[in-house]
Amino acid sequence: MKRLVRIIFFLCLLLLGMQAQAENNNSGVQEERKFKLINKIDTTYIAPNHYNWVFRVEQSTWYEHFKLGSHASDQHLNFRPDLSPKVGLYLGWRWIFLGYNFNLGDKKKNEPKKNELSPNFYANKFGVDLYYRKTGGDMKLRSYKGFDMPNNSAFEDMRFDGLKNQLFSANASWIFNHKRYSQQASYRHNTIQLQSAGSFIANISYTYQKISFDHEKLPVEMKGQLDPKMKFGQLRYKNYSVGFGYGHNWVLSKTWLASVSLLPSLSYKDSSIGGYELTDGNWTKNLNFDFITRASVVYNNGKHFAGAMLVFNGYNYRRSDLGVSNSFGTLRIYTGMNFWKKKKYRTNH
Repeated sequence: MKRLVRIIFFLCLLLLGMQAQAENNNSGVQEERKFKLINKIDTTYIAPNHYNWVFRVEQSTWYEHFKLGSHASDQHLNFRPDLSPKVGLYLGWRWIFLGYNFNLGDKKKNEPKKNELSPNFYANKFGVDLYYRKTGGDMKLRSYKGFDMPNNSAFEDMRFDGLKNQLFSANASWIFNHKRYSQQASYRHNTIQLQSAGSFIANISYTYQKISFDHEKLPVEMKGQLDPKMKFGQLRYKNYSVGFGYGHNWVLSKTWLASVSLLPSLSYKDSSIGGYELTDGNWTKNLNFDFITRASVVYNNGKHFAGAMLVFNGYNYRRSDLGVSNSFGTLRIYTGMNFWKKKKYRTNH
């Protein structure tokens, strides 16, 4: 936690330094020219960004789901924690943004802390996202299949702290119709979409994920029947993916905007289980389909904004003898403001 606070403090100082340099750089004109090619817009569709800084505070609710399965024995375990609210802070300077979400945990209930760190860079033409998420320790066994027990629902909703997950991803996306379609208006709120527009979106990404599963914490009746392939202990994989999708912004009024984007991707996974590399003569067995879905409704008058945003990710791992899928979604309710106008938009009184 202390390390993350230091990282955020350092990045804030870096943003302030970049802001000061821009202010002293011939009223920011030279800097604007550097980014002209990647930020060129059609001003009949997108209002230019008048401010240097954007700040947002949010309350978010996380949804997670893990499914572990053996194809040979047709056994399945489904885990999902209770929905839990988080607090988030978000700070951006022009094209660079940093978000941090956390919960404090409940010491009385021995609930673990969950953290999410998301620095990113967004221009009109392309965007780069870095993402770190750590969860687990508070799962519940929601359903199961393939076990011979008198009461097949005896252990439903049982607390299970033997499943944990760490995920890091780096994504780069390219907006084809960037002059008329603004992702920043939908998800960063430092520009305004003036007319409805959409765009095809291309994406390349790298994801590292570590899933830890301690089957010894399952009920005794289930441990004795559990397929050996599901006693993997720890699954690590590197995921390389290429995606292609579409996003659209609907301008509902002068200050209201709705948006949806869907980005399916084809992924290649390089994986290891229990410290052993998995090799297979048929490399196509390492191919899987993943997806990212985003939707938002935003009120933005240029300076102040508020809205709701839903982001849903799905990851799938498939082998001939084991299947692991995990999906997580985040609903964010937020409010914020743009501030510190650029010099060229300031008026003298």
